Amino acid sequence: MSPRRRFYGPWIIIGCFITFGLASGLPYYNIAFFYDYLRDDHHWTQQMVTLGAPIAILATVWAGPLIAPRFNARYLIVVGTGLTCLAFQWFGHLHGSALEYYAAWCVYMLGYLLSGPIPHQIIISHWYRRNRGQAMGVAYIGGALAGAIGNKLAPWLVSFMSYRSALQFLGLVLLLAWPIALFVLKDRPEDLGQNIDGDVLDDFSVDAAESMSFAELGRRSSFWLLLVGSAASIGSIACVNFLMKFAFEEQGFTDQAARDRIWSTASFAALIAAIVGRIAVGWLADRMSRKTVMVATYSQVAIAIPLLFLVTPQTPQYAYLFGIVFGFAMGADYMLIPLMAADVFGVRSLGRAMSAIVPSDTVTQYWAPNMIARLRAAWGGYGSALWVACGIAAVGAIAIALLPADATESTLARTASRRVPLSP
Repeated sequence: MSPRRRFYGPWIIIGCFITFGLASGLPYYNIAFFYDYLRDDHHWTQQMVTLGAPIAILATVWAGPLIAPRFNARYLIVVGTGLTCLAFQWFGHLHGSALEYYAAWCVYMLGYLLSGPIPHQIIISHWYRRNRGQAMGVAYIGGALAGAIGNKLAPWLVSFMSYRSALQFLGLVLLLAWPIALFVLKDRPEDLGQNIDGDVLDDFSVDAAESMSFAELGRRSSFWLLLVGSAASIGSIACVNFLMKFAFEEQGFTDQAARDRIWSTASFAALIAAIVGRIAVGWLADRMSRKTVMVATYSQVAIAIPLLFLVTPQTPQYAYLFGIVFGFAMGADYMLIPLMAADVFGVRSLGRAMSAIVPSDTVTQYWAPNMIARLRAAWGGYGSALWVACGIAAVGAIAIALLPADATESTLARTASRRVPLSP
């Protein structure tokens, strides 16, 4: 009898840790650092700077549902990171045209939709069921860690080179995802003659749910509640991520270097806390009701946003308090969505469900900050406008709380009881 090959799943987690960080975490958590540079260099308004991403998502939202379920997830990561790199090169060569800026954002957004959450969630879900929460949590740490590294790297780069060169350099870093996606990641355990979780499965342990069509998903109230809840919470988080530097400017950080430092401090603290949040919630999500965990973290987002107002030049230490509370909730937020979707719709429908949910989340993720920026212009400051983001976060928590109980029961016990362990 030939020896059993060691389960390849841990390498999948390590690979996704790196590629998700490069494809999603590094660009997403650091593009807003350059917003005030773009505003000042091109003499744009805050509304103009924050309008590029919303326009781009409307122009590219078709990519998730149309492309993601039809192509190899690893190749999506390669193509997507290439497009994001191209977008960063373009951002560094802008000439002040609004149309050119919007076009560069379209390239960025297409890259994000192809290489970001969707392919990584699909790969992890194909390899893990019993400990999917922890596996997803560890992989998603890569997004937060890469973002945190970028929070220190971007201010350091602009200290000795132009912001344009810094953008171009960060874009090139994304291409490090290519060898990992091509040579380390594998789409399914069957590709290596293995099974999900590394177990031998009996006839009943396979996910029995048939893949649902978009029409079938649309007839379920749980689909719409999860879509609205996740979009609202992610939208409120994005308001902070994209507008935090502008808010700090209003609160007294008018010097560019001081504003860069306080942004770096707050964002870095948030992303380190996000790592802790992803580990903790990944562990909890495999041991208790994911609905309960999701409602708690969504509520924490609403609680965290007002803490941003405490950060002033006289009280910069509150950047740590804000970052820790906000970051923990942010880290848990993103990774709970695919876990809940897998529970509610089954892993066979996860790709189709997430290819609809992720673009919807992304629409809110980029339109909500622009809406808050416009409210700020109308109301005179973020001190008033960001309270709307708190309300959006509360809507997200309420929507998840309304999910039917029978649709959110964890499949952990059922799945574990149906597995036949491999003989040693």
